[in-house]
Amino acid sequence: MERESGGESGAYARTTRSITVTVEPFYLDDQSVPEENHFVWAYHVRIENHGEQTVQLLTRFWRITDSLGNVQEVRGDGVVGEQPILNPGESFEYTSGTPLPTPSGIMVGAYQMLAQSGERFEIDVPAFSLDSPHQAVQIH
Repeated sequence: MERESGGESGAYARTTRSITVTVEPFYLDDQSVPEENHFVWAYHVRIENHGEQTVQLLTRFWRITDSLGNVQEVRGDGVVGEQPILNPGESFEYTSGTPLPTPSGIMVGAYQMLAQSGERFEIDVPAFSLDSPHQAVQIH
């Protein structure tokens, strides 16, 4: 069962196979240089295991799209140098970031998990918006 939501706090959540991934992006004004088309965001991720099996996060996949439609794909082992193991009821949190050449964009991704049974499966990371205070306001 999957559910997707955009919370009032600016957080996005998605549940796949009893594992909930919540992402909260935030713009880093102090690391961004808008005059040089350099915009930086951090995002805080929480992975919660609501299932009955212990799981381990093996790999990550990100698709990052800037507001001009340029796409960058990132794949790698684990997250922030770790391949966390989550027992039932446990969670893991980390913060990472990404720069963009445009004042807005969108990210979406997936984690490959390994279940205690030996099964490998993917869980979805919800699409989340990267919005800076420097994007042009459009009046319709």
